[in-house]
Amino acid sequence: MFGLFKKKDTFAPLIVDMHCHLLPNVDDGSSSPEETVRSLKAMYTVGYRKVFLTPHFQARYPNIEDDIKKRFEVLKKAIAKSGEKNLPEVVDIAGEYRFDPLFARMPGVDKVLTLPGKTLLCEFSLHNNGYMPIDIFSDYIKMGYKLILAHPERYPYLNAHSTEVKKMREMGVAFQVNILSLNGFYGESAKRKGFEYIEKGLSEYLGTDTHNMRYIAALLETAENKEVQRVLKNYNFKNAELIK
Repeated sequence: MFGLFKKKDTFAPLIVDMHCHLLPNVDDGSSSPEETVRSLKAMYTVGYRKVFLTPHFQARYPNIEDDIKKRFEVLKKAIAKSGEKNLPEVVDIAGEYRFDPLFARMPGVDKVLTLPGKTLLCEFSLHNNGYMPIDIFSDYIKMGYKLILAHPERYPYLNAHSTEVKKMREMGVAFQVNILSLNGFYGESAKRKGFEYIEKGLSEYLGTDTHNMRYIAALLETAENKEVQRVLKNYNFKNAELIK
């Protein structure tokens, strides 16, 4: 698949991908260590050098942190055994926690898997516009967590002008736009709103949200997108700060 792909370091300014589902067989992401290695190899060709894995924690995928950590250790051995050299370093395991009525972690849970700096990646339901648990955000912030809301552009009930967005920003919640949104992967509405969040200075992070080889194909295509290249040139993102 990648033999004919011309290497293009579009995402080199980010260095780090802080949102992907490449831990095999735990959610709707990678289905095998081999698929993970192929995905990582492709990510290297477009400029990524560090990756954090962030499996889902939600009602549909009721993962347990201790089990996820064990699976991560198994994956690291499989990656080493593959012998592949041109791969981004898989730095650590974190989680993408969905705050919705069916699955809302009680504040104070010690085992939540965070990005560096006690940074918790979280999401809302894509469909339930009657439940945005900003009060839970407040509880976590009081306990010293930093919060990043994943892909705000994908929620049909939110936009850059929403009262809830303003409230979250005032609380210190950071936003992470999906790179593939900028290439229309999730539809025109998500694309438009993705650029809007960035251009209004409301997105500190960009993530691939890569799940499998279909996403990887879209990522390689997005690396050629002139508007995405412009965004990477003209806006500063904080991905690399996660490894400092």
